[in-house]
Amino acid sequence: MRFTKMHGIGNDYVYVDLIAEPSVSLDWPAVARKVADRHKGVGGDGLILVAPAETGVDADGRMVMFNADGSQAEMCGNGLRCVAKLIYDRGHCRKDALAIQTGSGVLTVDVVDGDGTAAGNFRVNMGPPRLAAGDVPTTLSLDEANRGTLDVDGRSFEVSCVSMGNPHCVVFVDEPTDDLVFGVGPKIETHAAFPNRTNVEFVRVDSPDQFTQRTWERGSGETQACGTGASAVLVAGVLSGRLANRATGTLLGGDLMLEWDGGDAPVHKTGPATTVFTGEIEV
Repeated sequence: MRFTKMHGIGNDYVYVDLIAEPSVSLDWPAVARKVADRHKGVGGDGLILVAPAETGVDADGRMVMFNADGSQAEMCGNGLRCVAKLIYDRGHCRKDALAIQTGSGVLTVDVVDGDGTAAGNFRVNMGPPRLAAGDVPTTLSLDEANRGTLDVDGRSFEVSCVSMGNPHCVVFVDEPTDDLVFGVGPKIETHAAFPNRTNVEFVRVDSPDQFTQRTWERGSGETQACGTGASAVLVAGVLSGRLANRATGTLLGGDLMLEWDGGDAPVHKTGPATTVFTGEIEV
């Protein structure tokens, strides 16, 4: 199987170009588990297929995403930028704005610095946040700022629940420590309050326009970055009065620029996408 290794500020996946090779059909959950293994495979947070849009869908390509454990996920903001880069760089479609079909709908990706042959930075329309508890989904009772109380192993946390097409549980803390990320993160991911499991963000607010984030990603563990998570953090921060409508998120792998005007407005996220290498693997 031919593949391309790409990352968005360290959030790395193995990409398979099914636009160029549409006949390739494999047991994709099993392939995801194999290629994501950092000791016996290529290594990555999962597998992303770059495919033609489904019949009847007006889009320039389709993103199909699998976590490292083989489970399928709806969306990945960093992955979406890489999908746009692959489509643009390989000449499948070279427009200033690409429409990509995802598990959470068709999203627009603006090419920030394309020169007609390659691009490195992209501004993604992440769509509006989904704030109803049933849309996250969560069984927690949420207040007007989408905050609830979650009990984990005898500890009580104030959490903010937001869906960006996939579920997020945002926890604002004094410091996002290893104890929180590795000790509490997986327990929140699989908590009964989240019937589809959840991604978990531990966030320190540095100023109204700056925050530091670590993410325990559903099905993958801690990742270098999470674009949907950073978008959820901005929404949770704006709703709770912690953050301004425009802020920079510092993640382990780098920075993302976030914008949200509130209400039904979409979240916009700007950041880089990087191709690391291409190769072949026996699957």
